Amino acid sequence: QVQLVESGGGLVQAGGSLRLSCAASGRTFSSYTMAWFRQAPGKEREFVAAINLTGGRTYYADSVKGRFTISRDNAKNMAYLQMNGLKPEDTAVYYCAANALYYAQSARYNYWGQGTQVTVSS
Repeated sequence: QVQLVESGGGLVQAGGSLRLSCAASGRTFSSYTMAWFRQAPGKEREFVAAINLTGGRTYYADSVKGRFTISRDNAKNMAYLQMNGLKPEDTAVYYCAANALYYAQSARYNYWGQGTQVTVSS
């Protein structure tokens, strides 16, 4: 089992950057694919990015490809989402999630953080 806590959200102007962090508890962090999802008001939760167990493979939604970078540090039980070139449409609550395997569907993930708000002003 793993517990996840996100941090790093905030208010930023369009074109700015933020780095989200996800701290994981437990000794088996390196056994989980880590992912970021986001949910804007009135919309479904959507996949943003994921990274495999070793960090050697990453996956991105088309909407963030080239702007966002997911990474992990297994020694620190941490996952990160570096967000550059932020747009107002990136405004959402961002969630960290963990699962044994990679999926782009949120329903497949067993473990979730509480979320962190990202607001991008125009």
